[in-house]
Amino acid sequence: MQIHFYKYQGTGNDFVILDNRNGDYAGLTTEQIEHLCDRRFGIGADGLMMLENQDGYDFRMKYYNADGREGSMCGNGGRCLTAFARHMGIPGETLRFIATDGGHDAKFRENGWVELKMKDVDQVENGGSFFYLNTGSPHYVQFVTDIQEVDVYEDGRAVRYNDRFAAVGTNVNFVQEIDKGIFVRTYERGVEDETYSCGTGVTAAALTAAPGEAGEYAIPVETLGGHLEVRFLRTGEQQYEDIWLCGPATPVFEGNIKI
Repeated sequence: MQIHFYKYQGTGNDFVILDNRNGDYAGLTTEQIEHLCDRRFGIGADGLMMLENQDGYDFRMKYYNADGREGSMCGNGGRCLTAFARHMGIPGETLRFIATDGGHDAKFRENGWVELKMKDVDQVENGGSFFYLNTGSPHYVQFVTDIQEVDVYEDGRAVRYNDRFAAVGTNVNFVQEIDKGIFVRTYERGVEDETYSCGTGVTAAALTAAPGEAGEYAIPVETLGGHLEVRFLRTGEQQYEDIWLCGPATPVFEGNIKI
């Protein structure tokens, strides 16, 4: 099979993207997708996405983790796929697409950033030393005092495969409060390693970093791959609405590969 692919990245979170609106790539297997995402033997990416048609929406987002399995919502992926949809000629000031967790709006800033509306959050577990919540994907959030000293791979893996989470898995975020916002490092399930950035992860971190009072917040976020911003409205102790993940989404290259 000959595949024409595109590669995009959002703060170092990188993705292989396929235009599947004609169904050309519907037959790709788990093993083939894993091969495409392999950084030594394939193209190399944190995940693979397909742009597909969906009635009532501008497009459908189909997301696969780097292990080849279909994944849950990916925030940076959604922003990158929106930028790709615009590149492919899908018009509109605001694009609306559907993913595994429901519908999303996305819009463009003049500086090239893509803003993605995330699902509302109405349940946050406070475990004392951690938070656990779902922002389209499940996230464990732990605040630390020196994020550079954290062994994200080992410590993240220990949580992801502990007795509670081993069966389904969770993403694990380590968060440090800094002068302007927060710094976040994430171990991602499906990739099974630290990534340069995780959109649903920084969203979870920003929500739990906000003060307890109700109100509008804009939290600057630093990641290994660059700068993001999370804006939201806190309406109650565990209620968050109008959540927007904002940041760059840029093409890296395109090409052809035969598998």
